[in-house]
Amino acid sequence: MTATRTPQRNGRSVRREPATHIFKVGQTVRLKDGFLIVPSKLPDTYRITATLPPRGNLLQYRIRSDDERHERVTTEDSLEPVNLSPGSGATLIETTFGHGPNDGRLTS
Repeated sequence: MTATRTPQRNGRSVRREPATHIFKVGQTVRLKDGFLIVPSKLPDTYRITATLPPRGNLLQYRIRSDDERHERVTTEDSLEPVNLSPGSGATLIETTFGHGPNDGRLTS
């Protein structure tokens, strides 16, 4: 995305930088409490599968649960990160790329 200029009443333009997604593709997240669907019917965790352009002023993500056959689209304000603890079933990708218990650091 590129920065945009918005004209103001006084004739000067204000430079606006594009918003940055705080979650990364592959990261494990959870829907925050208060989501529109009954919480007991939702999977516990989701994986970010894609970052999407903003909808209004809210950044969007495509998410997917291993328990479902479809993907969902949600906004950044309805997500929270999931911190995986050792022994929680973190995958090799999560451990290697910083989304698992070792934050991508190799130990010897």
